[in-house]
Amino acid sequence: MTFEPLFDAPFAIQIHVAAVVPAALLGAYLLLRPKGTPTHRLLGKIWLVLMVVTALSSFFIHQINMFYGFSPIHLLSIYVLFGCWGAIVNARNHNIEAHKRIVRGLYFGGIVGAGIFTVVPGRIMNKVAFSGGEIAPLVVVAGIAVVLFWQLSKEIWRRRRLS
Repeated sequence: MTFEPLFDAPFAIQIHVAAVVPAALLGAYLLLRPKGTPTHRLLGKIWLVLMVVTALSSFFIHQINMFYGFSPIHLLSIYVLFGCWGAIVNARNHNIEAHKRIVRGLYFGGIVGAGIFTVVPGRIMNKVAFSGGEIAPLVVVAGIAVVLFWQLSKEIWRRRRLS
């Protein structure tokens, strides 16, 4: 694993990664912890700011040039921006089910789903994670994914039992 490809990347990519990595970690924390607390609200606001920075910075990244410098991934950025707005509006209007649905969609679509495509061979994060033929980063990412999905499934089943 080496950070050289990231340090050599354009500034927009560096900003993008600097926002999305803490958003991924904070988002997982928020999904697993109790909801509605003052801490949840504060960290949720920070998470939304990180998501907006991630989405906005993506409009300055043109590595995949399919249509005047843009690609289908930029549609995801538009989805994230509207989703962040929707998460705020629904939380303020106490429509918690819609808020939860939107936030989960933002996390699993905007971070997990998009993140999977960043490790495709030839992409910068693939070079960061897999340069030198090391398997350790893949094992770490897979381990985190398994723990996250296991915790979320436990929470889902717990809520179903309470219903």
